[in-house]
Amino acid sequence: MGTGRRLHIAGLALIAVLACGGCSRSTSQSSTRDGATARLGQHLNHVAGLEWTTPARWSVGAARPMRVATYQIPPAAGDSEPAECAVYFFGTGQGGGVEANLDRWATQFAQPDGRPAVPQEKDRTINGITLHTIHVEGTYLAAGGPMTTVTQTKPGYAMLGAIVEAPQGLVFFKFTGPAKTVSDGQAEFDAMLGSLRRQ
Repeated sequence: MGTGRRLHIAGLALIAVLACGGCSRSTSQSSTRDGATARLGQHLNHVAGLEWTTPARWSVGAARPMRVATYQIPPAAGDSEPAECAVYFFGTGQGGGVEANLDRWATQFAQPDGRPAVPQEKDRTINGITLHTIHVEGTYLAAGGPMTTVTQTKPGYAMLGAIVEAPQGLVFFKFTGPAKTVSDGQAEFDAMLGSLRRQ
């Protein structure tokens, strides 16, 4: 084979490698329903021997009692309220078991006719860490606040939740808000869970 021929083939191979490199970067980002990419930011969080990275589009809310972190998610087009993702850790051996918490989260939603909402639950393993996830939609029966027993009803809401078996105990992620906003942010929530790793 002549020198010119070999150089031509080498050039094509280099172009292919560069093209594949570009492909790997683009496919590492998940797509949200409206076509935007679910990019993780630089904000690293950690608790209970677990760490994760927050989606770039989410903002970090003010510190609140009982919470490790609170993230604010902008409302989707047509929704009047933002969503929030709260993260909880109550201590080693504290906060109740997995099934009890999943059941409690599910009962916070009702179907339009008043019957209990039907949740979708799934167990996953990410980077050797076990997660128990839930997705439920309907009318959200939200607590009115710490000093009241009044329940606020919010139709058309959804929740994505994950209970993570961290090295030092259970860590709870609860992403709640208007259904479209939660749906549009699902890829970001999944990307955040995908970043989970042991410290």
